[in-house]
Amino acid sequence: MTTGLLLAGCSGAAGGGTAEPAGSTGAATDSGTRSSPTPAPSATGLDFTADPGRAPKTSAEAERLARAVAAGPISWGPGFVKRDPYESDPGFWPVLDADCVWERESLPATVLATLTRYSEVPATDGKGPIRVAAVVTVHRTVNDADWEMSRTLEEALRCPDQQLRQGERITGLASQGSDFGTLGNLAAEDMLTEGGKYYSDELGGPYYYSWTQSRLGPVTVAVVGKGSKGRSADEVGAALQQGAGAMINRAESELETTE
Repeated sequence: MTTGLLLAGCSGAAGGGTAEPAGSTGAATDSGTRSSPTPAPSATGLDFTADPGRAPKTSAEAERLARAVAAGPISWGPGFVKRDPYESDPGFWPVLDADCVWERESLPATVLATLTRYSEVPATDGKGPIRVAAVVTVHRTVNDADWEMSRTLEEALRCPDQQLRQGERITGLASQGSDFGTLGNLAAEDMLTEGGKYYSDELGGPYYYSWTQSRLGPVTVAVVGKGSKGRSADEVGAALQQGAGAMINRAESELETTE
């Protein structure tokens, strides 16, 4: 199992890939369990072998996996709490429309379930909040997951400026993809990062905005972070790296062969 992670994109920048409209509030919990650090795998091969028999085959199985993997407050670091709403509806997923506005639509046939959880460090001592989200999407096949990774890269090229939701937008997105063993990716079969500037009617801007998405088998996991007044890129990046590492470890545990 891969527990030593070099998530270069988390501290560098990552952007758009998921909208954040209000979803239904769930009652799932976050275990907060983390593996002890071990050496990262060499760049010659990922220390992970998927077991096709463990991949979800139904929406119910996929939703269970998504809830087991998605990061909650304890996974991001000290001071994080649930936002309201805490979870999205797993029967819908974000779609970037022709006007570069994120909307939520019913799942396509290629996706079994997707779940987003929202957490934050609340504003305090003259500093604004750090807001993060964890996204887990379970596809029917590895090829379907590959297509999602490709589409996400293309969306930043098509829409460098995007509206996340009413009153929130990102501008100047730049994206970068990396297969395992390239550009610091020693954690997943495929990884992409995007970064831009975040603006909010509530918080102002521009602030740091970061998105990193990784693929293991038919599952993609993503983390997104937004800065605000008094919050550095390093603060947000550290939380994203911790959350991404926890989710990749959990996805491996759910999917890898036990032999």
